[in-house]
Amino acid sequence: MADDPVGAWHAHAAAMQALLDAPDADREFSHPMAGTHPLNAAIDQFYTVDVFMHTWDLARATGQDDTLDPTLAGELLAGMQPIDAMLRASGQYGPQVPVAEDAPVQDRLIGFIGRDPAWRP
Repeated sequence: MADDPVGAWHAHAAAMQALLDAPDADREFSHPMAGTHPLNAAIDQFYTVDVFMHTWDLARATGQDDTLDPTLAGELLAGMQPIDAMLRASGQYGPQVPVAEDAPVQDRLIGFIGRDPAWRP
């Protein structure tokens, strides 16, 4: 579906929704780095958060509004900071980009996950 990214996204979103709507949506999901969780909780905790953070990437790269919800950004940053070493060891996050301690929470989150909040295409 590389020639139809919008269609691919819609198909993917429908498949994720089907998982959440299934009668066994709370079945166990195990991952070697993340442990075992009910599937619906794992989707909320990992997948939704991943989409949230990549929203910034896509918006910034395409010149769109890249504003993230500051409450969720703050919650994510507060939840991720204590597990910094584990996140870096997973290989899914690059080195932190230094950001001023008094920078907006979005910039601090973006820097924490290894992106430069000042980057422009």
